[in-house]
Amino acid sequence: MSVTQVNTVKTSIVQDFKEITKMRLALSVVFSSLAGYLLGVDVISWSTLILLAIGGYFMVGASNAFNQIIERDLDKLMDRTKNRPIPSGRMSVNTAFAIATIFTIAGITVLYNINPKTAMFGAISIFIYVSLYTPLKTKTPLSVFVGAFPGAIPFMLGWVAATNEFGIEPGTLFMVQFFWQFPHFWAIGWLLYEDYKKGGFFMLPTGKRDKGTAIQVIIYTVWTIVTSLIPVFGVTGKLYITPVSGGIILILGLVLLKYAIRLYKIRDAKTAKRLMIMSVLYITLLQIVYVADKFIRAWI
Repeated sequence: MSVTQVNTVKTSIVQDFKEITKMRLALSVVFSSLAGYLLGVDVISWSTLILLAIGGYFMVGASNAFNQIIERDLDKLMDRTKNRPIPSGRMSVNTAFAIATIFTIAGITVLYNINPKTAMFGAISIFIYVSLYTPLKTKTPLSVFVGAFPGAIPFMLGWVAATNEFGIEPGTLFMVQFFWQFPHFWAIGWLLYEDYKKGGFFMLPTGKRDKGTAIQVIIYTVWTIVTSLIPVFGVTGKLYITPVSGGIILILGLVLLKYAIRLYKIRDAKTAKRLMIMSVLYITLLQIVYVADKFIRAWI
């Protein structure tokens, strides 16, 4: 085998590993966890921060690997997923299962070294995602509601990692990311509607790209904005943001709402894609604003 062929094989293995663990998604989840940690901590422990990043990646990677094992036959039917490692034949189910199992054990172990509560919530996240959300995707649109629970845990998980406590602060972070997921995933469901249909997935609340779905997108977008602004009012314990930061988040929220309303008016895939992109931008900037607000107040 030539050097070029060896390098190609190595590249393929790395690429398949990234795909089976959904590296981009995993890194975004880790980002949420780290933001939650920075919000909850009094003095930053870099070792804990590193453990949280590694443990968080393991947990998300495990969930995604198990998900692709379960959905391997359905993935073959969809253009978006037919070239994933398992349906394409590049990776065996046993190999994927080994990765998922190792990642689960390693993730829980790493998070347990932070504190037991963090490990517990990480384990709950994997269980709900794999055992409830994944099988429900082909049975009911309520799968998005169930999937919103593990999806909302990372932001909260960071606070628990920092404090070893669960209270109103991590509960609020959970609520923000919980409501946010509905406009986000329904925008994806709208955009990929035809492809999801091939796999038999029910991702939209009414099952169709219609006004009913679009109205629910608007409603949950409003709830996302409202919950995001709760920390401004000083009713969420140590979790607080200034009115200036609240104003920034409100502006971001109104832009998100504008795209949601546009989806209701136009109801096409292009508008859904713009809403999806804006939703990612919203939650990312919200987390940055929350963290920046805390540290700017500490410096002043």
